[in-house]
Amino acid sequence: MRRSFPFGSAPVMPRYRLDIEYDGTPFVGWQIQPVGLSVQGALQEAIFRFSGERVTVKGAGRTDAGVHALGQVAHIDLERDWAPDKVRDAVNFHLKPNLAVILGCTEVPSTFDARFSASARHYIYRILTRRARPVLDRNRVWWLVRPLDIEAMRQAAVHLVGRHDFTTFRAVQCQAASPIRTLDRLDVAREGSEIIIRASARSFLHNQVRSMVGTLKLVGEKKWRPDDVAAALMARDRRHCGPVAPASGLYLARVDYPEEGGAVAPPGGETIRVGSD
Repeated sequence: MRRSFPFGSAPVMPRYRLDIEYDGTPFVGWQIQPVGLSVQGALQEAIFRFSGERVTVKGAGRTDAGVHALGQVAHIDLERDWAPDKVRDAVNFHLKPNLAVILGCTEVPSTFDARFSASARHYIYRILTRRARPVLDRNRVWWLVRPLDIEAMRQAAVHLVGRHDFTTFRAVQCQAASPIRTLDRLDVAREGSEIIIRASARSFLHNQVRSMVGTLKLVGEKKWRPDDVAAALMARDRRHCGPVAPASGLYLARVDYPEEGGAVAPPGGETIRVGSD
């Protein structure tokens, strides 16, 4: 798409939305770190090899080391007006053999921001409960030998849904200005030999999902009662949290936007820290 601009106006660089899938096992996380390969770094290098441009890939979720993504979203600005399919295919070619891939690429308005335009993030956590260790799903589930009481876990999860101070369930090093978050969904379901936990919110604190999952696991083992989770939440004290669940079972499943390209300002009083689990 060739653009024309009014006389004297600066040209607008094309902006592209990238929908991304990756296996988080070999990465140090989404964000570039001083040491190790990040998803962001792998993408930026692939884009450079394809386009010759050094860009910053801005993602909707800053997932931690070992966390996977089924539907991460990012955006980039390029100087040249490439066809979106060309961007997807060329970046995928240069990403090999890294365990990340662009599922889709679309051109979006300059007002679209993968992080701040998002209206909701959806995570899933997979717990495998069986005697045999996982083979095909190694590094993709939390493997537990003993069964869990799923009904008790569901009762406990109810206490966490809604707008709360989640100090108990955030990492000590969390950089968010406020511990207040609104958890829209925390469902616990059994699917065969797996327990699937689904969490949805506009934004999450650092390690919030994994902290909640680790705490629900204590309830499933009957080491905690469901009401103990409510007490831990009200304590607003990290020392009252259960163990943090391993990164391997967590997936950023989807990011929602109010409308294609629609921009949403960050919520007042909140520094959005997304998917740092």
